[in-house]
Amino acid sequence: MSEGVQDIVADWSSDQRAFKKVPWGKAMMWIFLLSDTFIFTCFLTSYMTVRMSTTVPWPNPSEVFALTLFGHHIPLILIAIMTFILISSSGTMAMAVKFGYEKNKKMTAILLVVTALFGASFVGMQAFEWTKLIVEEGVRPWGNPLGAAQFGSAFFMITGFHGFHVSVGVIFLLITATKVIRGDLDNERPGFLTGRKGNYEMVEIMGLYWHFVDLVWVFIFAFFYLW
Repeated sequence: MSEGVQDIVADWSSDQRAFKKVPWGKAMMWIFLLSDTFIFTCFLTSYMTVRMSTTVPWPNPSEVFALTLFGHHIPLILIAIMTFILISSSGTMAMAVKFGYEKNKKMTAILLVVTALFGASFVGMQAFEWTKLIVEEGVRPWGNPLGAAQFGSAFFMITGFHGFHVSVGVIFLLITATKVIRGDLDNERPGFLTGRKGNYEMVEIMGLYWHFVDLVWVFIFAFFYLW
């Protein structure tokens, strides 16, 4: 083959555009998020299938997830607050990535901690929601006094799996914030989640994960709470 053809073959064989100069951590995170997308898609598809095929009345989310505040029965108020908090955390995460690439350690660390606090608040509200359903309503993964038995199993599986992702994200956000403020990303200090010297790509990798978690919640919110 001529030299020009060999260059073309070499570029296509190594996927020049997709993988050259891409940090391995970012590539692995995209692969992980792709696999996680398949899992959440299976969960939500199964939920829709069960919801449409069951002959037993499905509980009304507006009634099940309502709270009584100041004498008024407000539907989905807690879920709305949880959604607002999680979507807001995407904004603080995006700002953390921005300041990270500007190598502003202080602002990056602060915004990572704020994002983690948003995530922890979300998980805390979810724990309150679970407690209310289990203790007050008697909903269980294997049964549901409010209607279709599949409601409990679908709810605890889907929201629990997502809550686990948020909890793990909070832990890693705090670890990343600690490494940023200590200067580990500037000095390439050996250890967990460090990356290349002087490069804040680890913050961006955490941003990919966090934005994915937020996006998944949008679908859970739409399918589970609004349907």
